[in-house]
Parts: sequence; structure tokens; C-alpha cells
Amino acid sequence: MSTDNSAPAVSNFIRSIIDEDLASGKHQGIVTRFPPEPNGYLHVGHAKSICLNFGLADDYQGKCNLRMDDTNPEKESDEYVQAIKEGVEWLGFKWDGQVRFASDYFDALFGYAVELIKAGKAFVDDLSAEEMRAYRGSLTEPGRESPYRSRTVEENLDLFMRMRDGEFADGSKTLRLKIDMASPNINLRDPVIYRIRRAHHHRTGDKWCIYPMYDYTHCISDAIEGITHSLCTLEFEDHRPLYDWVLDNISIGCHPRQYEFSRLELMYALTSKRKLNQLVVDGVVSGWDDPRMPTIAGMRRRGMSPAGIRLFAQRIGVSRSENVVDMSVLEGAVRDALEGEAPRVMAVVNPLKVTLTNYDDALTAFRSAPFHPQHPEFGERDVPLSREIWIERDDFAEVPPPKWQRLTAGGEVRLRYSYVIRCDEVVKDETGEVVELKCSIDHDTLGKNPEGRKVKGVIHWVGAAHAVEAEVRWYDRLFTEARPDAVRGEDGEYVDFRNFLSDNSLRTLTAYVEPVVRDAAPETRYQFERVGYFVTDRHDHVAGGRPVFNRTVGLKDSWAK
Repeated sequence: MSTDNSAPAVSNFIRSIIDEDLASGKHQGIVTRFPPEPNGYLHVGHAKSICLNFGLADDYQGKCNLRMDDTNPEKESDEYVQAIKEGVEWLGFKWDGQVRFASDYFDALFGYAVELIKAGKAFVDDLSAEEMRAYRGSLTEPGRESPYRSRTVEENLDLFMRMRDGEFADGSKTLRLKIDMASPNINLRDPVIYRIRRAHHHRTGDKWCIYPMYDYTHCISDAIEGITHSLCTLEFEDHRPLYDWVLDNISIGCHPRQYEFSRLELMYALTSKRKLNQLVVDGVVSGWDDPRMPTIAGMRRRGMSPAGIRLFAQRIGVSRSENVVDMSVLEGAVRDALEGEAPRVMAVVNPLKVTLTNYDDALTAFRSAPFHPQHPEFGERDVPLSREIWIERDDFAEVPPPKWQRLTAGGEVRLRYSYVIRCDEVVKDETGEVVELKCSIDHDTLGKNPEGRKVKGVIHWVGAAHAVEAEVRWYDRLFTEARPDAVRGEDGEYVDFRNFLSDNSLRTLTAYVEPVVRDAAPETRYQFERVGYFVTDRHDHVAGGRPVFNRTVGLKDSWAK
């Protein structure tokens, strides 16, 4: 169940189906499930599915199970199990009861396989994988029946038990369903439901040397758990007839219905665990939780909030039509959520030294400032001024462009929450680069407008005597191409997505930040005024030490054309 009910429900075709099922009495309540395979970290596409399945259960006062589809032992690990659980909880959801595992049902799945053999609906096949492909046929040609399809029930039972007992080599035999080798749906051409694979399982150890296939496991797991609405992405639409065939042909008292929705394709990102794993293995990123990764762990470390990701899932909606979404939609939702969540402080990320020549300890004062203009409950902090301050280099122009309202030689600007200052002198080094500005304070402008003139520009700053030096990791999009894994070369083949990695996805800067951030805990989100949203790093930031900030998102879409 969700821990947050603030977002209003948005209707979609799945909700309409549920409404009809409840109104007709077909179901008294709903039970959904989120069934990831623990072979990698969850990504933004999974976040959409999590928000859908857990959100429906929450809105209809139903239940949602978290089930690990752990039928592929070589690629699965407890690290991934823990990361999945952590990701779901961090997004604000709670599954019903204990975490479930497909491996919980291995005994039951074996029993149903025996039942299918006894009914003459499954057989042990000796065809190799290559031979099986040749027999399967194509989209335009029917398949051919295996020469082992006519084995007797007794022979199949004997062979299947010996498969279980480890008598045969890996890959030498499979258990297949007897459906229809001439079916236009290739998924119904006598699909494999068990294979021999001596692999240590993260939960069952070495108990089994045969493992069930996904399509067979998935529908029976749904039925065992009493799932009412089994929601999956559209690539499984052609698998639905097999889902139904299995449940129609075993003695199980529940038959869930599968409904498909379009999977999320996020531009300038990848939503394939296999390809994301490649980035990790190749060392392109620092890990699954690298802030440039579209994983839930990566988005969390980047500083995106659960509310922002839930808002994103709500905005993109649920339908059966193509769901290709620009990165700006995610960034916009994250920005809108952080607007109300994040306290505001000042930080200078590209510093230029300013000396206030008439600064006077006896005369120059400072003010306190609110952490958020709309949230007085966030409190206030002092913003101390000193003789030397840092401003953004971009806020000064020797030769200002038209309509320039920030600082220039001889010009005035207001320091945020402080005085109006005038630039009296520009100091340059031997290369001609500006290294310092000497400015004077108008001491009669603290909290009030200067007399006889208008000063329109306001810039942020930090006092050099009080500022905290911080490491800022300036993250940006990982790819230069909107759909990096969908680009074809002149030969018609897909180009390696790694060709489109950006050289500018991470820059490390030294910034100066208000002293109030010094004791911030890891994962504290801030708006750096006029700069963007930032978060103290989940792992590398230590309260009281040199702060480490990750850039989450800018204050506006800098990628908009």
C-alpha cells in the first residue's frame, strides 16, 4: 500500500476494467502484483509499473504483492532482491505480507507439470536448442512436431523424474507442452516449460537441477496468489494465450486475467536491464546507482524525490499506445515536486571574487532569510556578509549585452537578502581574465530601495569568510542521442548505443555554499537559488565534513529548443 495519497487518481482503461469487475460482482476486491526478476536494479520503466500496480491496490483498498521472479538462477542475486525491495519502499509503497518468490512455488510448479504429463499434455523432448529452432517454423510457415512428441505418458513421467534427479546433462532434455505446432502464435508451438540447468539458486541452493520457464511460472504464481488483474507490458500480449492455456489445463481454482499496457521508453536513457548492466560492467558509470543512470537507485542518488517520480508516472499515464516520453517530462515532474519540498540556500558554482571596499564591521549588517517563500514552517537562517564575497562569474559582464540587469563596470546590482552594491574597479590577471571586482556598498539599502534610482538586477552570493567549500557533481544527460539504442547504421543494423555517450554527463566543480549546509545529512535536497536543485550525496557526503552535492535538475529545461 502507498504511504502517500496526495495525488488524485487519473482514469485509464485498466481502471475502467476494474470498475466494471467490481460493479458486476466478478471480484469483491482487487489483488495486483509487481513481479520483477532479481537480475538487476529497477529502472524508471519499473517505477511506472510500481506506481500502477501499488497505486491501484491503494486506490481500491486492495492488495499488491511483491514477487521476485527468480527462475533464472545464474543471473540472480540477493543484492538485486534487496535493491528491489528498497526501491519499492523508497517510492512510498508497501507490499501485502511478506515478499514472495516464484521459487516458493517450485514444488507446486513441479506437481502441475506432472499433472500435465499424466493428462497427455506435456512431453519430454530430446531435441537440442538448435534443432528446436529449426522445427519451430516461422511467422509464415507452421512448425513441425518433435519426433519425441509421441512418447507415452509412462515414458514421459519416468524421464521427467530422472531429469529432476539429475540423471541427464544440462540442456540434453526439456519438458514441453503439447499445444499446436501449426498455431500462428509461435508461443503456442509446444513451448518449453522446464529445462535442465545445474545452477546454484540464491534461495533453494542446489535442491533443483531443473527450473521452470517464465511463461509457465508466471501464470501459476498469479493463480496461487489469487491475483485478480495481472498487469504487464505489451510485449507479453502474444503470451496471453499461453497464460490462459496453462491455467485452463491444470486443476487450479483461480484464473487471473492478464491485461497489457505500453512500456515506457524514456528519451536520452535506456530502459533495458541488460544494456544498463553493460554500462556498469564496462565502467562507463560508477554502478547501478550512478546518478546518471535511469535506475530508481540512480534517480534517488541524483536527488529526485519519490513524489516527483510518482508525479511523473501520473503525467505519462497508462494506455496501450506508444509511450515514448522526453526526458524533459521526467525532469519537469521532479522540478515541480522539489519546488515545494526543497529549502532554498545560496551557492556559487563558478566563483568570482568581490571585495566590498567600504565594508565596516560596525556599520555593515546582515539579515535572515526564509528557507522557502511559501513555507514559513521551514524556518529562517542568517545570511552573513563579509568584506570578501563570491558571486557567479556569469553575473558580471564587462561588455554587457542588451537588457543586461546584472553587474557591470560602474553598474549597480542588489545582493539577494542584502545591500545594493556598485562595481567601481575590475581587476584582471596578466592574461586579461577578470579575477576580482572591487565594489562599494550603499549602506542605506538594506531591506529598502535606493533613493532616486532603480536597481532592477538581483544576484546571489556567499560571504567568503563564512562560506563552506563543497564538491559539486554537475550531472547531465548520459547520451547525446534521444534514442541511443534505436539508431541504425547505413547497413540497416543497430549502432552500438555506447557510440552516443556524452562527454559532458559529469563535471566536478568546487563551489561555495552558505554555512547552514555544513551539518546537512546525506540525501538532503536543496534549491540553490538561481542555479538549480541539488542533493547531498547518499554515500560520499558526511555531515560536518566537506559537503558533496549532486546536481539533480536545473530550474528550467535547458534542453528545450
